[in-house]
Amino acid sequence: MTVNNDLNQTNRKPRRIWLPVISGLIFAIIAGITLGQRGSWRQGVQTGRNGVPNWDVDPDFPEDVFTFVRIRYDSYGGYGRRGGGWATDYRDSDLNFSLRLQELTSMKVNPEPIVLNLTDPELFDYPFIYIIEPGALIFSQAEVNSLRRYCLNGGFLMVDDFWGDSEYENMRLELKRVFPDRDPQEVPLSHEIFQCVYPMKEKPQVPAINAAYATRDGRMGTWERSRDGSDTSTPHYRAIYDDEGRIMVFICHNTDLGDGWEREGEAQWYFDEFSVKKAYPMGINIVTYAMTH
Repeated sequence: MTVNNDLNQTNRKPRRIWLPVISGLIFAIIAGITLGQRGSWRQGVQTGRNGVPNWDVDPDFPEDVFTFVRIRYDSYGGYGRRGGGWATDYRDSDLNFSLRLQELTSMKVNPEPIVLNLTDPELFDYPFIYIIEPGALIFSQAEVNSLRRYCLNGGFLMVDDFWGDSEYENMRLELKRVFPDRDPQEVPLSHEIFQCVYPMKEKPQVPAINAAYATRDGRMGTWERSRDGSDTSTPHYRAIYDDEGRIMVFICHNTDLGDGWEREGEAQWYFDEFSVKKAYPMGINIVTYAMTH
């Protein structure tokens, strides 16, 4: 699937649209049962992918697959004063999520997620990209220009895993450079991105596994502490929309969906509480929305 790289084109959507062949309701019921029963798949599986099973892609249609694309960046020292770097949760998070997307949806998924820079020409071959830990991220001007072209021409950016006011302010200012005339808006729970496959009853909050251990004795909630001391107990999902109302940038703040994907094989209770109930359903909803809009 390819994103149009020509700003002069009147059609700003990707040239091909991914359409699930299973209805959302049936999909949600079947997928929920399957995910809940599967449990920790790493036990006894040795595939050279840190235990993540592999699968074949149809050789006749090698490009007709969803590929998870993580964005590599170099910068640190933004206003948030913190950034774990582009490789946080890599590579297990990307592999696990790709596996679950292949297992639980009708999408055909590439078993090998990839890493790209925003300035790589092949960025426009992929309609979904993922940035993690942007609390201290500062875009170069070339990255600003490329990301603007990518999103306005049908691409979808998911931003994940940053906590507190200062880290959000850093990301907001960087996105303002990309879209000077647009501001992030809080997305209501009624929006289809929360309902399109798994009907979410609340905006999910996923803490890193180390923070989640503390929740088991009631010493804190399901959130991580911020470096600036600001309140992080409420997850925020904000979006930047194009002129037609399509979400171009989906910002997952005060939550860490990526850790819910990465850590599923480490503790059954964390898998049951955070991976099954929150991280995978929300991630699948996000990708489904991105592939169908």
